[in-house]
Amino acid sequence: MGQLEDMTMFVRIVEAGGISRAAEQLNVAKSAVSRRLSDLESRLGTQLISRTTRKHTLTEAGEHYYARAMAILDQVDTLNEQTSNVKAQVDGTLKLTAPLTFALQHLNPLLDEFIRQHEDLKLQLDLSDRHMDLVEEGYELAIRIGELEDSSYQAKAITPIRAVLCASPAWLAANGTPQQVSDLDGHQFLQYGFGKYDRLTLTGPDGNAVTVVLQSKIKSNNGDFMLDMAKRGHGIAPLPSFIAYRAIESGELVRLLPEYRLPGYTCYAVYPKNRFLSRRCRLLIDFLAQRLGDSPYWDDNLG
Repeated sequence: MGQLEDMTMFVRIVEAGGISRAAEQLNVAKSAVSRRLSDLESRLGTQLISRTTRKHTLTEAGEHYYARAMAILDQVDTLNEQTSNVKAQVDGTLKLTAPLTFALQHLNPLLDEFIRQHEDLKLQLDLSDRHMDLVEEGYELAIRIGELEDSSYQAKAITPIRAVLCASPAWLAANGTPQQVSDLDGHQFLQYGFGKYDRLTLTGPDGNAVTVVLQSKIKSNNGDFMLDMAKRGHGIAPLPSFIAYRAIESGELVRLLPEYRLPGYTCYAVYPKNRFLSRRCRLLIDFLAQRLGDSPYWDDNLG
């Protein structure tokens, strides 16, 4: 095994949190990974990882080797790309996780296009709204909507996510169409997510914020379910525009108080901090940011 392969293997052990999990992610025997690490340490003449039955900890030499290995691997990848007189090949398996509704409605055609551009690339996609530990579960990249709270991750903004207030014509016919914020009082709301909050803040055209107390009739963490409940006339729903836009365009839902702005979010590409980011990940991040941009297509008719 060459030195670059040794570095790649060592980085995987560190990022996976141990030899066993690294072996699972590499799909090789644990004994083979352990032996390669021992051979690397023998060749360097120093211990890189302090190993006990319960814990693997980087030594001081291991921390230095890890940081330099990541930098070297990134430089080699960049050098190969810059030196080649043809488009650099993108291969391997991109292990990605993304929110279910967003992926099915918007990532599918984008990933289809990306994979067709890179025919040697394999994709392993986990569709889940659960915020999993990327390192522990072996994912290179996550698409997440919200704010980055975990300091062990880095994030690159892909596109802004607006929220809109909407309801079905049937609900509005039975309960009245709000013409001002105070008219929202007494309406039943459909809450996206299981948060304990019971208030919604809207910002008016004058920049002043108004808070509305919510009476949540239905709560769910699935956007498709909330959209369906809103269309069936169960109340007013604050929904991400990427979920509601088609129903608004078709008239199945009516957008309410469009002059008021709801708290928005950001769609991020998230990856572990200080981790060697493969070229396939960098290309996908740039591709998604370019295709969606600051004004995603689902907001085109929302004003």
